[in-house]
Amino acid sequence: MSQSEQKETSEQGAQSSGREQSDVLVNPRAVCKVCKRLYRDPKILPCLHTFCSDCIAQLEPFSVSSRIQRDVPEGGKRDKPLEADRPAVTITVLCPDCDSEVDLPPSGPVGLSTDHLALDEVFVETLETDGPLGCDLCGEGGAESRCEVCSVNLCEFCCQAHRRQKRTASHSIQALEELKACGHLVRPVLCTLHPGQELRLFCQPCDLPVCLECAATLHRDHRCCPTRDVIDRHGDRIRELVNVHLRPRLERLEESLQKVEASQETLQARVEATASEVRAFARGYASAVEAHCLSLLRRLEELRVQRRNHLHLQGVQLQQALLDIRGSVEFAERLLSCGSDAEILSAKGVTLRRLTSLAERGYDPHPATVAPDDGSSISFMPREPAGEVEGYPVVGVINSKTVDVSRCTIEGEGLQEGTEGQLGHFTLVCRDSAGEQLARGGEHVLVSVVHTEKKNCKVETTVTDNSDGSYSVSYTPQQPGAYSVWVCVKAQHVKGSPFVLNVKRKFRRHRGTFHCCSFCSSGGAKEARCGCPGTMPGGFKGCGHGHKGHPGKPHWSCCGSTTEQSECLPQSVLAAVSPRSHLRTVEL
Repeated sequence: MSQSEQKETSEQGAQSSGREQSDVLVNPRAVCKVCKRLYRDPKILPCLHTFCSDCIAQLEPFSVSSRIQRDVPEGGKRDKPLEADRPAVTITVLCPDCDSEVDLPPSGPVGLSTDHLALDEVFVETLETDGPLGCDLCGEGGAESRCEVCSVNLCEFCCQAHRRQKRTASHSIQALEELKACGHLVRPVLCTLHPGQELRLFCQPCDLPVCLECAATLHRDHRCCPTRDVIDRHGDRIRELVNVHLRPRLERLEESLQKVEASQETLQARVEATASEVRAFARGYASAVEAHCLSLLRRLEELRVQRRNHLHLQGVQLQQALLDIRGSVEFAERLLSCGSDAEILSAKGVTLRRLTSLAERGYDPHPATVAPDDGSSISFMPREPAGEVEGYPVVGVINSKTVDVSRCTIEGEGLQEGTEGQLGHFTLVCRDSAGEQLARGGEHVLVSVVHTEKKNCKVETTVTDNSDGSYSVSYTPQQPGAYSVWVCVKAQHVKGSPFVLNVKRKFRRHRGTFHCCSFCSSGGAKEARCGCPGTMPGGFKGCGHGHKGHPGKPHWSCCGSTTEQSECLPQSVLAAVSPRSHLRTVEL
């Protein structure tokens, strides 16, 4: 869109400001959330939220940093700094919509990408709410059509004259009624450097849409191709990030947020139910019991506020992540569905950066790890002694013991060592802040065992709730090596987690035959060879029996492996037991 068209749209927004302050409903996509007016020169921030250029310029800087911008000669290095080296100041502001920290380009808001879709919404809103428009050329007749290239409204007479002129005869002219009916504009995006020239080409080295004159001058040595030849590749990249990565995460965030909201309602219901029990118990006593009742309710209220605040913080985090992804997904989907090729390519850079950032570093909780506190640990114990109130012994206390993840302990050697193919186990003991073991179960315990080198090698674990605050964990590793063991309670690591589990190779017992040496075992035959698959190591060395020309060393033989012995058995023993069967443990 050209600068003249942006200026025209800004004037339309200024003229409509009085109308927007009234109770007339307008399209929210055409209104800036800062000034509450129709967009004037809308710009897209890196977080994919759009505001007027003037509104962005008036934002208070969050931080200012500077770095040296070096101009390196093309095709070579330089050893000394040049006078052209200058500090580039980067201004960081907070997005008024999502509070994200975004960096403005050195040129200021003017260097941001223009939101052509927002300009289209402003123009359509103007057509629908401002009534008859005047002709922009003669100023006398009522406008009936609009030139998409010149961005002017024309009466019937000026429209005919516009078509007769040689310079404007090829321009696309649409009736205003048709624009109102379709609800959105599909018009060319014009070059800001060459007014009247449409952005029909895409410069691949510069990653920018350009017009014909830009391609012939500023980008003459670059590879430029029609926008229709590259729109599929860039559009598919945006579509992949939305459909494959962010859309499923958006559903998970919505599900997690629903769980938090449901837990808040359950917590409130639980607190109210416990309060009813407390009131029913206290009605049978006199003033002392009534005072005790009020103290119990105050304690209960403190617990409710404390845990509600915790749920609120968790909900805010999920809500913020949901808003970030939802806003970006809606923007990207609307860009793909409503934008022209040039509009998509114009916003492609900032859109891809934002979507990639959310896909790689955004908050992505798994629904199984979201375990909000629904107040299940809060209960009333009416028979528990509570001391004296005004000299009267009273009973009844609020039990609010909750698991303290930092105090939880793990018992058993199965957490440090294991054996391939054999069942390993350990016990998790949940404790409160005082270090005492909880007397109930029901905690959300998650145990994950993953090979540190083979990430796809995971061990299936079984967690058994013993209903006394302890949880038995069993597993069977199928491969040796080092494993990382995650032990989490309520989506939080216990102290020391993740742990390192060393799984050793499996050992089995093999049957073998002891040989002093082949010479001794054969009764002095030098040509004798061992009957097992093993071979005799070494050369002709004596075994201590005085055999001349001893052919080998004593060894254990089993499955082709040999292990040398330090000395032979005595001759009397050999005569009694040779050859001798035995059991030996061999490592596979």
